[in-house]
Parts: sequence; structure tokens; C-alpha cells
Amino acid sequence: MADLSRRGPTFPAIAAGLLASFVGFASSFAVVLRGLTEAGATPAQAASGLMAVSVAMGIGGIWLSWRSRMPISVAWSTPGAALLASTGVPEGGFPVAVGAFLAAGVLIVAAGQIRPLGRAVAAIPAPLANAMLAGVLLNLCLAPVRAVAFNPAMGLAIVGSWLVVARFNRLLAVPAAVVVTAVLVAATTPLPFDGIGALLPVPVLVMPEFSPVAMLGIALPLFLVTMASQNIPGMAVLNANGYRPDPGPLFTRTGLLTLLAAPLGSHAVNLAAITAAICAGPDAGPDPTRRWWAAVVAGLGYIFFGLLAGGATVLIAAAPPVLIEAAAGLALLGAFGAALMGAVADPARREAAVVTFLVSASGLTFWGIGGAFWGLLAGGAMLALARIGR
Repeated sequence: MADLSRRGPTFPAIAAGLLASFVGFASSFAVVLRGLTEAGATPAQAASGLMAVSVAMGIGGIWLSWRSRMPISVAWSTPGAALLASTGVPEGGFPVAVGAFLAAGVLIVAAGQIRPLGRAVAAIPAPLANAMLAGVLLNLCLAPVRAVAFNPAMGLAIVGSWLVVARFNRLLAVPAAVVVTAVLVAATTPLPFDGIGALLPVPVLVMPEFSPVAMLGIALPLFLVTMASQNIPGMAVLNANGYRPDPGPLFTRTGLLTLLAAPLGSHAVNLAAITAAICAGPDAGPDPTRRWWAAVVAGLGYIFFGLLAGGATVLIAAAPPVLIEAAAGLALLGAFGAALMGAVADPARREAAVVTFLVSASGLTFWGIGGAFWGLLAGGAMLALARIGR
């Protein structure tokens, strides 16, 4: 008993873990569902995908934290989901998208196992990576404005709740906007609720199909934004709080979780960035050696929320899409601002970054390949030409 009292979970760790799971799920589940739906998933497949990714990241956080005794927080790829929302349905439908999810998982595993590949991803010029991410996020970040134009009363209520709560606690601002959205939808839209069983998602196995076009248009950009905006910042958060895990095995294990969950519709599992700061920081307790319990509690919370994914899908399916996009856009404003600042910070690469941003945000599609790939290619070409000129 004495040993348990010294090494067991502390109240700050439990509170931080519960907060991390609530913020992580509530602030961006709408983005995940939107991305899966835009990639061609039916409501049942989207609910299955949300459940699978939530359970996978819960199990991953528990497993990695327990083994390492470090607060290794695992999350879904929110920028990856936004990428899916901007890319649209691939030729061949959702099975082709699932094949791309599997390919992205293989690349994440390879980045953990093959050090030169991991270094190559890290060597992508930061302005271009940030510009591609900002271009992918732009359309969803405009959704709150569109929501106000669509329905001023409801749109202003959603945005206003976000603004008010943000004055006191920025972490809870987006969950507050999601709660207001849910209340407004429930009050104005008939929900097809068939009892408590409607809250529980049914796993739907999707047989993957593989397409070279989807490999370039979905898998490669999904891998890049997941590594650049989730895995690498996640490691930076851990390092900033005094934890020094070997990144290779962590990338490998999150890639394996992606591979296991993808056939059920999940898009990508990776290290957390924002919620990692909650679990690894001082708010999780004064003793750094016991903060890993916060990530374990967060993992249990993600599994719980994932098992209620059916209810979230029913709510979003019944709501006007623009209102759900507004909540999703508010969740992405911070990431968009950071990406935009990172894109234009270096004057020598600013022009190439602007080209990357514009092409990525344009919705341009060539040969079925979306703008994120072409934006990165165009920006890379601009940098290459500048070097030749010098």
C-alpha cells in the first residue's frame, strides 16, 4: 500500500488526464467525422472510424505511458482529417481512402524504423510544410464566417460562446462551442434517436483498395502533415518538459496502431501535441515521475468517448453541415495561425511558401491528385529555382 501511495496516480494527474481526453475529443471530433465523410464514408463507416481511432489512441497512450513511465499522449491527426475534408472523395470511394490510410501507416512505421527517412521528413523546409498545412486548413477556418452568414443567430451563438470562454480558459473554448452547437442542433432538429443503443457505434470493416493516385493525393500528404504537425511537435513538447524518449519506437508504434485501426475507417494515429502539454506539464502534478498517470487516464477517457461515437455521428448527420464546419473551423484556428506564421517567418523562403499556400488552398486537382501535393511540389520547385539562381 505504501508503494502504491508513492507511485500510484495523484489527483492532479487524474484531473489533467480527464481534461486532456475531454478537450482532445470534444474540440476536434467534428473535424474527424467531416474528413471521413468527405472521403466517401457512410455515416456507419464514419462512426466506426471515429470509434476505431479513439480506441486506438486510448490504447496507445495507456500502453506507451505504462511501459515508458513517461506521459506519452497519443491522438488522432486533426490536420490529417482536415486534409481529407479538402481533398474530397477519391475515385473508387472510401475503400480507396482506407487503402491510403494503410499506406500512410506504413510510411509512419518506416519513418520510425528507417532513420534516413525520418531525417528526410524533418528536413522538409519548415516554411513549405507550414504553408501546405495552412492551405489545407484555410477552407474549414472560413466556416465560422459562413455559419454566421447562413444563420446569424445560431452562428453568432457558436462563435460568441467560443469568444467568451476563451477569455477565461482557451483550452475549454472549443469544447464550449461544440456543446452550444450540440444544444442548438438538438433544440431545432429532430434527431433519429432509437434508444441507448444508438449511441454505440458498430464496427464496419472496409476492404481497402489501392490506387497510385490516392497514394500521391492522400497517403503522402497525410503522412507529411501527420509527421510535421503532430509527431515532431509532440516530441518537442515531451522534450520541453524534461522527457527524452527515443522518437523512432514511438513513431513505429503509432504507425502500427494506424495500420490496425485503418480497416475500420480510422485515418491516422500519432503523438499528441496540445494535449501532450496538459499531461506532461506541471498541471499534471509536481512530481514528473508520476505524470505518466495523466496520459493513462486520458487514454481511458478516449476509449470511453470512442464507444459513444455513434451518438456523435447521429448529431452531426442531423445538423446543417455549415454549423458543424463552424465548430470544426474554430478548433483549427490556432493550428492555422501557427502554420501561417511559420510559413512566412523566413523572408528568403516567403515567396515559395506563399506559392505553396495558394496552390494547397486552391482546391486544385490534377489527375485526381489534390492541391496539398501540388502545393508542396510547387513550393519545392520555387526553392530549387532560387538556389540555381544564386
